[in-house]
Amino acid sequence: MPANRSGEDVPVVVVGAGPVGLLAALLLSRHGVSSVVVDARRSASEEGSKAICIQRDSLEIADRVGIAGTMVAEGVTWRIGRTFYRDDELFHIELPTDATAAFPPFVNISQARTEALLVEKVRACPMIDLRYGHNVVAVRDLEDGVETELSNGAVLRSLYVLGCDGARSVVRRSMGCSFDGMSFDEQFLIADIRCALDFGNERRFFFDPSWNPGRQVLVHPCPEGIWRIDWQVPADFDLPSEQEAGRLDDRIRKVVGSRPYDVVWLSVYRFHQRRASAFVKGRVLLCGDSAHIYAPFGARGLNAGFHDAENAAWKVAATVQGWAGPDLLASYALEREEAADENLRVTAETMKFLVPADTEGWDRRRDLLGRVREDPLLRPHINSGRLAEPYWYNGSPLTTGGTLDGFATEPGSVRPVQPGVLCPDLPIRSMDDTRPGRLRRLFGSSFVALTVASDETAITLRLPPAVPCEVVSFDRLDQTGALAEVLGAGEAKVVLVRPDGYLAAIVDRDEAASALNRAVGRA
Repeated sequence: MPANRSGEDVPVVVVGAGPVGLLAALLLSRHGVSSVVVDARRSASEEGSKAICIQRDSLEIADRVGIAGTMVAEGVTWRIGRTFYRDDELFHIELPTDATAAFPPFVNISQARTEALLVEKVRACPMIDLRYGHNVVAVRDLEDGVETELSNGAVLRSLYVLGCDGARSVVRRSMGCSFDGMSFDEQFLIADIRCALDFGNERRFFFDPSWNPGRQVLVHPCPEGIWRIDWQVPADFDLPSEQEAGRLDDRIRKVVGSRPYDVVWLSVYRFHQRRASAFVKGRVLLCGDSAHIYAPFGARGLNAGFHDAENAAWKVAATVQGWAGPDLLASYALEREEAADENLRVTAETMKFLVPADTEGWDRRRDLLGRVREDPLLRPHINSGRLAEPYWYNGSPLTTGGTLDGFATEPGSVRPVQPGVLCPDLPIRSMDDTRPGRLRRLFGSSFVALTVASDETAITLRLPPAVPCEVVSFDRLDQTGALAEVLGAGEAKVVLVRPDGYLAAIVDRDEAASALNRAVGRA
C-alpha cells in the first residue's frame, strides 16, 4: 500500500458502479482480491433499456459471478433478425443453434436490470465495499500506489485503480489520455414502449421506411412486453417539441398501429466512435466506456466491457498477489486495445452504410437495397450491424504458438481452435460424477492445464509453483477422446487455458512450464 499519507488503504479501487465496474469487482473477489467501488450517483440506475443485447460469451462471464441464469430466465432470447427496405422485407437471418453451448446467442435484458442483479451480488460479497454518492475528482498514480481523491476531500489509497466511470471518465482525464475519434451529427431517438405487438422474439431493422424516409428504424423485443424502438432523426431533432406537437405519438403509431401503448422511457443521443489513447498507465486501467465507445449497431459496447472487466480482473489480481510477471499488466492494454480497434473498424463500416458520407455512398446503398431480393449473394453487403463476438489474442505476448496466418478475422467467421481464441465449451463428465458438466465451468479462478492422465503428476511438478494452475486429465473429463481431439491435444500435449477461458498454449508437456511463464507475463 502507499505509505506515509493520510487516507484509507484498500487493495483496488473501482471507479464507476455500472455493469462493467460491478462485474470487475465481483471477478476480483473470485481471485481473492478486495475492492472499494465508488460512484457519484446516489443509487443504481432504475430505468431505461440502454445496452440490452448480451452475447453468449458475455453470458459465460456473467455466469462466473452467478447472474447468467437469471438473465436468461428474465430476458428475451432471439435468434431471428429481419431486414426491411422501405415497406418490404428483404430477407431474414437465423442465428445458428449450438447444441453444446450453455447459453443462447443473444439475450435482451435492460442494462438497468443487469446492473441490479450485479448490485445484489456485490451487496452479498464481503470483499466488496460499494459506495454511492462518492464523487471522484482526481486520480494520482504514484510510485508506490494510487490516490483517488473524492469531492469531500477524502482520499482512497490503493495498489491499483480500475476506471469504469463511462464516456466522461474522470479517471481517463486524470491519466492524461485523449479520447480521439468522431461523433455523428445525426441523432437517435430511443423509446421503450410497452405494447402487445405480434412481431415475435425477433430483431427488426428498417432501411428508409416510408414513415422515416431516408433514415433507419430498429425494433428489439425486451422483457415484460416492452419493445425498444430506435429512430434515426435529424441533427436538430428536439424531443420536447416532438412531444408537444403530437409527432412522437405519430412516430410510435407507425410501428404499433392502433394498439394501445405506454411509453416507459425516452432518450435522445448521438453516436460516437472513440478510444482512449492508452488503456493502462502505471497502476491505472480503463475498462468499458471509459476506454472506448462505439456506435451500438451490433451490440459491441457492453459486451466488450464485460471482456475488459474479466481481462483486467485476473491480471490485476495476479499482480496484487505477486505471481504475475513484469509484463502481465501491460498485456491488458495490448489485448484490449486491439479488441477496441477491431470493434471500431467493424462499427465504422456499419455507420458508413447507415449514414453514407457522400452521394456516391448513398447511390451504392440504394442500388444494393434495391437488388438484394433478386440476388441473395448481395446480402452480406447489407450492413445493419455485425453482431458482437469475442476478440482473439493470437498475437498476444502471453500466447504461445498463436498465429494469424489463414485466420478468419471478418465478423461472424468460424474460427479454428488454436492458441489465442476462447476455448470452446464442450460437454464433460461431471467432476463429482453427479451430473453432466461443461468445460467452461472449469475456468475463471485459475489457469487450467488439460493433459493425458499419465502426465498429471509430472506436469504438476514441472509447472511454476507460485502460479495457481489446476491440472486435469482428459480421462477425468471424457473417456471417448473427443475432447482432446477437438482441442488438438495428442498423447504428449498439454492444453493451457487462462483464467479468462482463452487458450494460452497447446504444447508438448516439456514446454508447459515455459508456456505458463509466458502466459503470466514472464516472457
